[in-house]
Amino acid sequence: MGQYFKVAKAADVTSGKLRCVEVQGKRVALFSLGSEIYAIGDLCTHEGANLSEGQLDGEEIECPWHMGRFNIKTGAATCPPAEEAVERYNVRVSDGDVEIEV
Repeated sequence: MGQYFKVAKAADVTSGKLRCVEVQGKRVALFSLGSEIYAIGDLCTHEGANLSEGQLDGEEIECPWHMGRFNIKTGAATCPPAEEAVERYNVRVSDGDVEIEV
């Protein structure tokens, strides 16, 4: 079991907006979908593009370079050329702060 680290204010992670944070040396993409906040590794497993610069489409983020897709809830690769999942992080909101388990 990891440790939770504060990465943002919940009010700053608004629905449909993409955000990248760094926590414990890892780049993490934050997504808000409705009232839930999700966190996955920011680097595409195909060629390393920043997913936080991609296009959010429902529960999927599309890589800005080659249009691979990942599920923001699970990290699973859902469309080639991406074949390998990105890491998924547990998220909690505590006293208005977004915290990620690393």
